[in-house]
Amino acid sequence: MEINATGVFLGTKAAIPAMQRAGGGSIINISSICGIIGSHANAAYHASKGAVRIFSKAAAIQYAPDKIRVNSVHPGFVDTPMTRPGHSNPEVAKHRIGGDPARPVRNASRHCRGLPLSRLRRSLVGHRQRDL
Repeated sequence: MEINATGVFLGTKAAIPAMQRAGGGSIINISSICGIIGSHANAAYHASKGAVRIFSKAAAIQYAPDKIRVNSVHPGFVDTPMTRPGHSNPEVAKHRIGGDPARPVRNASRHCRGLPLSRLRRSLVGHRQRDL
């Protein structure tokens, strides 16, 4: 909770005054697919990522008059060294993949390495607050 939820709160809190002085800005918080869907384990992680999602929505409304946009992105499951133990279990992998419409991205670091930022930006899927 301290990193995922409190860290996002404190980072946003620190950035807002400078953005207000500048006449606006944009904050992008990283959540997770786990902030949208539930699963059979890790309730605290899901809650912390859900907190990022809802905090971002509330901050977007609160700071809209200051021309500050606040959004969150929700990447799906990614095959990384940290997730491999879970994904190597067929039952866990089936459950995760079944709950994630985006499907896991295998070897994401290999696919993203060397991509121009503009192309990487277009590949990210986020929710614009006014569309929610």
